[in-house]
Amino acid sequence: MLFFKDPFADASKSEEGSGQDSLIHIRIQQRNGRKTLTTVQGISEDYDLKKIVKAFKKEFACNGTVVEHPEYGEVIQLQGDQRNKVCDLLVNWKLATAGNLKVHGF
Repeated sequence: MLFFKDPFADASKSEEGSGQDSLIHIRIQQRNGRKTLTTVQGISEDYDLKKIVKAFKKEFACNGTVVEHPEYGEVIQLQGDQRNKVCDLLVNWKLATAGNLKVHGF
């Protein structure tokens, strides 16, 4: 019995439309009073997170940044509750499928 690696396996994955196979976690954190932070963790390192944040900021009219987290790596932080908007936009841009998104909070 021979075991071999399919040379076209990586190419077929990228043609499916989804940019990655792992989960993207979208969380909300309470700051003070009514202020909240939305964090997006798990986007593939193949993408430029700073450009994604720039597009989010323009689309949602909020501020945002990329933060280096010791446990989770690079995490996107956005002001306000942007969980549903982030989900819709990631699916529309085909960076993730609805099955790859996991929304946490409240």
